[in-house]
Amino acid sequence: MRQASAISLKVLLLAVLTVPAQSLVFASDTAVEVPEHASARSYGDGWDCDQGFRALEGGCTAIEIPANAYSTNASYGSGWKCGRGYREHNGACAAVQVPEHAYPTNTSYGRGWNCDRGYRLVEEACVAIQVPANGYYVDASFGAGWECERGYRPVDKHCVAIRVPAQGYLTDTAFGSGWECDHGYTAVNENCVAVLVPQNAHLNAAGNDWECNRPYHKRSGDCALP
Repeated sequence: MRQASAISLKVLLLAVLTVPAQSLVFASDTAVEVPEHASARSYGDGWDCDQGFRALEGGCTAIEIPANAYSTNASYGSGWKCGRGYREHNGACAAVQVPEHAYPTNTSYGRGWNCDRGYRLVEEACVAIQVPANGYYVDASFGAGWECERGYRPVDKHCVAIRVPAQGYLTDTAFGSGWECDHGYTAVNENCVAVLVPQNAHLNAAGNDWECNRPYHKRSGDCALP
């Protein structure tokens, strides 16, 4: 009985030694053959296909990469992507038709191109942005593509000068009149009128009105005791 066991062990050992070491993966005392174009995992069980190959029916099949494409070495998807200036179409990479005044983008979605600086997309074409006098170009995907210089306001695709009254100054806000009155003046009918401070009163913090001194209170345009 011992002699038969020794013979069986010798046969098993001989069978293992005759198989190339790189073609075996040992998992749970079971030898697993590694197919061509694959490598045994450095940890865990099994094997993985080499770069440029994909697992198929127990083996590794070469990934066919079309012209103008490159390998992604990913285990999902097609295994390749089209290069810059090309777009996937029916399993191939077709050149993106870039219009005049545009440049190709390296993205897998959208049109595959963007308009050059100073141009805007209009019906699949890039049209020059018309910047009016006293305006300047802004790099934004929304709005008119330009803004007016300080002291001007957009009106019907033009930049119109803001009228600042005497004793007033320009503001840097896109809303309102575009100007405010100096300290001690208040806006009346597009003009700046001096604030008349009655007796026992003082200008408020904003400087566009007056407040009564303590203990006086406003009464009929004056400051009176309660």
